Amino acid sequence: MAIRWHLTALFVLGSTCMAISTHAQTTVDRPAVKSASSDEEGWVSLFSTDGVPKGWRVTEWSDVSKTVADHDWEVQQGTLRSGDQRGTWLISEEVYDNFELQFEIKLTERGNSGVALRTPAKGDPAFDGLEFQVADVRYNPTATAAELTGGLYRAVAPSEQLYVPTEWNRVSIRIDGHKFQAKLNDKVVQDLDLMQYDQPILRHDGTQASPLKDRPLQGNIGFQHLSREGRVEIRAARIRRLAKN
Repeated sequence: MAIRWHLTALFVLGSTCMAISTHAQTTVDRPAVKSASSDEEGWVSLFSTDGVPKGWRVTEWSDVSKTVADHDWEVQQGTLRSGDQRGTWLISEEVYDNFELQFEIKLTERGNSGVALRTPAKGDPAFDGLEFQVADVRYNPTATAAELTGGLYRAVAPSEQLYVPTEWNRVSIRIDGHKFQAKLNDKVVQDLDLMQYDQPILRHDGTQASPLKDRPLQGNIGFQHLSREGRVEIRAARIRRLAKN
């Protein structure tokens, strides 16, 4: 079923007014990203088996070294759903360096999620690794552009805002050394050389985190649930490693 969507909204981001006029057309009756087996051009499906995700652990949102034992993240018919408990990460046991990651994600009206990339075994992925942000603006109406969908959290804003509220949104991320590219709904929103970003980033407590150029070149990946209501849903998630240069 094709859904046509039109939204014109004016958001005040700090002291800056940012007008967003978005026209999007998407197909939501089936995943646009095909699940893949490990022998299809190197792609590996991340959540192909129903039940509690195997090869993953659930942690606290601000420090991935702290395990959350009582949770209900699970896969149902190929779709990963977060638990009811707000403030958790689902973190891979596998470590990755250079890779491509594709998935579709859907949030509720006050949804907030994110993708941990190359996160170390301890700390906050947003400041100790990399976090690709996914959030509905209604979660935090005063958020800066770098705190909205498509941003590298608090570090780099997306080139434009293409997030479609309460619908499935396609994400494609490619990390190769210090080269970072991300697409949202098939359009590039980040195309960066991380070595060019040498300014520290402020953490939530006001202390400084390392600049992007100094973040780890390998680590775990993960998906966050920080929504104020409802669950995070992810489907058609797959990954493939890139050859080392």
